[in-house]
Amino acid sequence: MSQPFEGLPTTPTSEELLDQAFSRAARAGRAKDGVEAQQSMLMTAANILSDNLENVVTAWPDFDDLDPFYRELADAIIASNTTDDHAPDIGGIDAVRQHLSEVGWAGRKVDEIRHEYEPRLTGKTDVASKHRKQAFARIADVVEEVADDLAAVGAARDELKTLPDIRPDEPTIVVAGYPNVGKSSFVNAVTNARNETASYPFTTTEIRVGHFEDGHIRYQIVDTPGLLDRAPEERNDVEAQAVSALEHLADCVLVLLDASGECGYPLDVQLALRDALVADFDAPVVTVCNKADRSREVEADHYMSVTEGENLDGVLAAAVEAVGYEPELPYDG
Repeated sequence: MSQPFEGLPTTPTSEELLDQAFSRAARAGRAKDGVEAQQSMLMTAANILSDNLENVVTAWPDFDDLDPFYRELADAIIASNTTDDHAPDIGGIDAVRQHLSEVGWAGRKVDEIRHEYEPRLTGKTDVASKHRKQAFARIADVVEEVADDLAAVGAARDELKTLPDIRPDEPTIVVAGYPNVGKSSFVNAVTNARNETASYPFTTTEIRVGHFEDGHIRYQIVDTPGLLDRAPEERNDVEAQAVSALEHLADCVLVLLDASGECGYPLDVQLALRDALVADFDAPVVTVCNKADRSREVEADHYMSVTEGENLDGVLAAAVEAVGYEPELPYDG
């Protein structure tokens, strides 16, 4: 399962929709004469608007069908809406559902107006033109009525389109620990050289995603600076919900500690973060003392030194074992 919002098209504004529909309708009208011109204009404008409004709705995935990781993360991100002070108030995913529902209503209403006025576009050209103009005015009112809904949907799309491509269906190891304990160095050392990087829209820090294979199974390893690198009480509501999303994703959590304290955080504070993660995550939590060449003065499940290349394979093997992933095999009964 790839990033479900990556392919969302740009959401048009109400002004863009009306400009496109009415300009195309004018061209269609110039190609015909009399009543036929009025009929062609109404059909062209209504079809363009109803189709485009429907396409705005159908382009979105069903939130109920999303993996819980992406559903909860999407809710957190669009609720935060912090990237642009002038952006409309989007709300969470329930609000986006309502905005999409209103846009869908507008598409159906435009179609209803077309069917209502089509029988009136007969007889004299001036009468048909009068009715066509009435239809255009009503159609424009409908589209303008959902201008704020289109803006909110567009803002939500812009927020979600750049989410990192994390695969919830792949066995996933989440790396946690305070800054400067060696998380990114570990991820870089045990995965391919071209780790993917992206940012959550509500933070300037990057997410690092790498992959490695073990027993022909591809594993995903994720480092999330800005989220799992400080105490839970220091996270704001949006960050806390993003951590909740990670709880759905993680099959194992590696907590890296620096017993030497060179990272700038006392060991007891690091251990408190580890204990909080144990309490929050249902997945196994493996405690790893990094920089073991400098200090091993902490009780840990494993000891390693990324800089010295010591026991990285052992830690990775322990994480794989903790994940305990068993691929689904086709039933050959």
